[in-house]
Amino acid sequence: MAATSVANTIKRLLPVKASELPPVLRPSSGNLYEVLSRTPSGGIGTEIHQTRWTNKNIGDSYWVVTSSQFKCEGKHGKAWGRLYWKGKLVSPRDERIRGALKYSWQEGYNVLQMPECFTVLPAELA
Repeated sequence: MAATSVANTIKRLLPVKASELPPVLRPSSGNLYEVLSRTPSGGIGTEIHQTRWTNKNIGDSYWVVTSSQFKCEGKHGKAWGRLYWKGKLVSPRDERIRGALKYSWQEGYNVLQMPECFTVLPAELA
């Protein structure tokens, strides 16, 4: 009962548009620790991917974060997880996630978009 009233209060206080949210709550990319520190669980159980994987046409690849430690208000730290590469589990044991500060990260896993030439049918086929 109390949880629903808290959730309703938060919804009333926060703006509706993502662009009006405080920077900490915006669903944007950043270094790994900035993205993970925005989540309530510290990123544990979160699927996360490097944004450059989408640009390189590497689909269905992501990390599942199993533990994390933050420093400097969530801008630095350490994170461990399991890597899924093209849909298959690559690392059965937890391993340290490398490139956390070097690359841009985003929550979720990357899904490749179909090129526009495949999604638009020619007039003669429609």
